[in-house]
Amino acid sequence: MSKTFRALQVPLGEDLLPLTALLRSRGVLHQIYEESGQQVLSVFDPSHVQPVENLYRAWRSGDVQIEARAGKPVASTVPRLEWRLCPVTTVFALLSIGFFLAFFLGAPEQWLALLSFTPFEVQGDQIRFLPMGDQYWRLITPAFLHFGWLHITFNTLWLWELGSRVERATGSFNTLGLLLVIALVSNVSQYQFGGPGLFGGMSGVVYGLLGFSWVAPLLQPAWAIQPPKGIMLFMVGWLFVCLFGVVEVLGFGAIANAAHLGGLLCGAALGCLLGGLSRLQNPRSENL
Repeated sequence: MSKTFRALQVPLGEDLLPLTALLRSRGVLHQIYEESGQQVLSVFDPSHVQPVENLYRAWRSGDVQIEARAGKPVASTVPRLEWRLCPVTTVFALLSIGFFLAFFLGAPEQWLALLSFTPFEVQGDQIRFLPMGDQYWRLITPAFLHFGWLHITFNTLWLWELGSRVERATGSFNTLGLLLVIALVSNVSQYQFGGPGLFGGMSGVVYGLLGFSWVAPLLQPAWAIQPPKGIMLFMVGWLFVCLFGVVEVLGFGAIANAAHLGGLLCGAALGCLLGGLSRLQNPRSENL
């Protein structure tokens, strides 16, 4: 008897027929049996274990819909705001929105001074920046500061679009570490190249997620998070437009270019690291 490898264990009452029909259509040999009051789905190829788990999670979360077309089951992606599956991305987005609304509604400038990269005080019409000291939270918190409706809207949308994909693929713990490291690197990059100043925004983190989503799937194909080429070209093109000062010339304000570039490079490096480590742990994993 051929050896099998357990991929899923679900309650007896759960209907797995659509999933099994899709697996059969894709040539994935498997079997379902009852064990200890649970349904167990096992596969005959160990390289199919992780892809089956990923497909099941995406199907149950609503990101993938299995439907019959011309008598053959087909999986298609379904865009949904499943915030419960992405708690870290959700918290980062809500914190950004919350801080923006607080300052928009008139929160005192002392609150802003608590979150900026370096503390500051206002003397007349001048701003005097002070040493950071041991206030290390400032390495992260500028990412949550936004200075306009377009700024917060686009950053939050891109954070959700990219961050939720990454979190569903890599898990909340990895995503938390990823976001914190990218925020730190992008903020430090901006400070090093731009000097003391009032800067902020989640865009450095967004570019970091873009870099991660671009590189990680090349090393770990089971992480199907690579954005469409059109989005990649738009985001990289926008980065270069900002780098060459076009946006500032048009009067849209100063752009934290070092944060964007630092975030992008940091995310790509983390994609190499985590994607490579995941591939070493699951050397035969692939997408179904």
